[in-house]
Amino acid sequence: MHRPAQRDQRDQREQRPARRGPRLNRLLVCAAAVPMVLVAAGCSSDSGSGGDGKQQQSSASPSKSASANAVRPAAYTTLPEACAVLPRKTLEELVPKGAKSGKEGRSEDTKTRASCSWSSLQNNGVKGSQFRWLNVSLLRFESDAARGEGDKLARTYYDKQVREARSVPGAQNTRSEPVAGAGDEATAVRYDLKKKEGAFKQQTVVARVENVVITLDYNGAGLAGEKTPNADDLTKAAEQAVKTAVAAVSAANQEGGGAVVPPSTSPSKSASPSKSPSPSASKSAVKGASPTASSGTGRS
Repeated sequence: MHRPAQRDQRDQREQRPARRGPRLNRLLVCAAAVPMVLVAAGCSSDSGSGGDGKQQQSSASPSKSASANAVRPAAYTTLPEACAVLPRKTLEELVPKGAKSGKEGRSEDTKTRASCSWSSLQNNGVKGSQFRWLNVSLLRFESDAARGEGDKLARTYYDKQVREARSVPGAQNTRSEPVAGAGDEATAVRYDLKKKEGAFKQQTVVARVENVVITLDYNGAGLAGEKTPNADDLTKAAEQAVKTAVAAVSAANQEGGGAVVPPSTSPSKSASPSKSPSPSASKSAVKGASPTASSGTGRS
């Protein structure tokens, strides 16, 4: 009579694990699901933070690129009137018969490019004539994100102008020297040039002040038997004239403007031919007398 009871108890003991099995399985499944949820949440959190970082980087990159492309504004924003760069007194010494003959060069924007030229023919009768030609060219460079800062662009152009002045075809006895007191840098180049009208003494002075380059061409010749002018005198006159032009550029960019104050030392009087009463010379006598190399407007 006890066996069935024992069997029942044994059966109950054998059945209990069977009943606990499904519950344990459910617990294990749930326990396994919890890390997966945490992992999924962690991945979601990481991807979110990564996205924010990319957004922050992308939002910060435009400002960095903008600062990288930024250039320093050019110092000078305008140019003086080309035919008013040199005062009347200076013109009377350099081109005594042509102080009023200033001819402005063509320019689409006189704030960035300007030029003016003067010519003088003084007839000395049977001795011949003294010829002078003067040209002043001004070129201003703007700062540009693609090309660079204005003063650096001007420096490149300055170097180019000096090289061209030193390598004029047909030039003889070429000499060049730095000029002190004419802007940030200046160079004077002089040479002889023979033309059918006579022997010309050519002076080219190139000066840079900040983002502006000034090229001053000045030549002289004795025609029809008149003596050739002294090259040293012409060079000194040209150097002094370019200093005056540099002062004019600075004055034009001062707040409220201001009159041009030329340097205290004026060009040498010996640079201009001696005055003597004589009949006026025919214009055809010097037609084409100015050497092609001296055309300052062509180089600017």
